[in-house]
Amino acid sequence: MSLNSLQDMLARAPGAGKGLPPVDKWNPPFCGDLDMEIRADGSWYYLGTPIGRPELVRLFSSVLRKDDDGKTYLVTPVEKIGIRVVDAPFLAVEMNVSGEGDAQKLTFRTLTGDIVEAGKDNPLRFEIANENYGLKPYIHMRGRLEALIGRPVMYELVEIGEHIEIDGVSMFSVRSNGTVFPIMPSEELERASQ
Repeated sequence: MSLNSLQDMLARAPGAGKGLPPVDKWNPPFCGDLDMEIRADGSWYYLGTPIGRPELVRLFSSVLRKDDDGKTYLVTPVEKIGIRVVDAPFLAVEMNVSGEGDAQKLTFRTLTGDIVEAGKDNPLRFEIANENYGLKPYIHMRGRLEALIGRPVMYELVEIGEHIEIDGVSMFSVRSNGTVFPIMPSEELERASQ
């Protein structure tokens, strides 16, 4: 992918470059739970009805925080309201690959328009379902929040994977910003491919 592709991705992210509220610094009282849910496909629901306005979803996503208790909240300076998250609060729907080898950079855009570059501060992690070797990749966004990497983007990510020796074991991995993110041992990948 080229610099033009990255610029195109940024153009599709209306909130890119704008600062986020400092929700991690706010300590308002808990005001109860709201019947709001973020589903695994990245869609937001209020009282069982989809929230159809992307601007409203972006606004809500900018004040999300996951606390030590493992719950996700909408946080303002004066209140903290609990919401439900089925999987991850964000869904990565696009990836840009620039550079090669240790200079390779993976940049992701979420459904809500957030842009994040994988690296030491925003690591990738992978869950693998034992029964069918189903791969679920995630990227750290901010605080304790992650984005599930959508299936089409996951396939793109796997396409750029490579076998890298880590502590004497060949691991199928991807890299970004000089950091290697192991997905699974190469041996397991071979078994899963048969």
